[in-house]
Amino acid sequence: MNRTFRLGLALLCIASSVSNLVFSAENAPKKAGIGPSFNGPIGLQLYSLRDEFAKKVPETLAKVRGFGFENVELAGTYNYTAQEFKRLLEEHHLKPISAHFPFDRLRDDIEGIVRDAKTLGVEYAGCAWIPHEGDFDEAECRGAISVFNRAGEALSKAGVKFFYHTHGYEFQPHGQGTLFDLFMAETKPEFVRLQMDVFWIVHPGQDPVKILRKYPGRFELFHVKDMKKGLKGDLTGHTDVSNDVTLGTGQMNWPAILEAARHAGVKWYFIEDEAPTAAAQIPQSLRYLEQLKW
Repeated sequence: MNRTFRLGLALLCIASSVSNLVFSAENAPKKAGIGPSFNGPIGLQLYSLRDEFAKKVPETLAKVRGFGFENVELAGTYNYTAQEFKRLLEEHHLKPISAHFPFDRLRDDIEGIVRDAKTLGVEYAGCAWIPHEGDFDEAECRGAISVFNRAGEALSKAGVKFFYHTHGYEFQPHGQGTLFDLFMAETKPEFVRLQMDVFWIVHPGQDPVKILRKYPGRFELFHVKDMKKGLKGDLTGHTDVSNDVTLGTGQMNWPAILEAARHAGVKWYFIEDEAPTAAAQIPQSLRYLEQLKW
């Protein structure tokens, strides 16, 4: 074999390898919810399918995987132990990133939450509701700040990050700002992170883009949830679940919000859809994110 022939053969092999790499990249399966502008990572808050989970847990996990999700956020384990539920997730190739726990357990049973979080293998453990009577007030806010700082420190020592999920009632006026501003000023950033639920920012009349810019680095988790057009919210933290609509059909400016979230340091995004028709809406929401451009 002469030198010229060997060189030609080597170049042919290189060209073939490059061609195969390009072909593989072009034909690699697209990740659900990932598009030209939105890069995720995206998961599903399993509470979206709570009615289905109440009846058939393994079958509903199979449905979640069938939607194309690889990552999930938990809100309970549906009468399974943490160890049993973790095994079910593994069987369905679903990775639990975060989990919600009740406020009273954070206050009274932080050791149990640490144990469950470690068993489930989640990176984040959080809380989505601060119990209160009537309008959320300063005393209730300060009580939650104390609980969350302690719980966050305990979880941190175990290698788990604590977060609080916004729910709308925190925006009661307080001083020159709101109770949310007090919460952000008094919680310790190294122990208390935030999950922005976009619905529960817009519902009380706030602007998610402005809040993300005001508190960069505090929001690591995100609920991508749209709100019915024309709906006027309040400070109760409550609304009819039918007001959750498919992404892109409501009143949220998703290009501006998602771009601000990226700059603010959001690490994980989860679709949460509490509507009775969530099972039909979730795939449509994923398709919306896949074509979204800004």
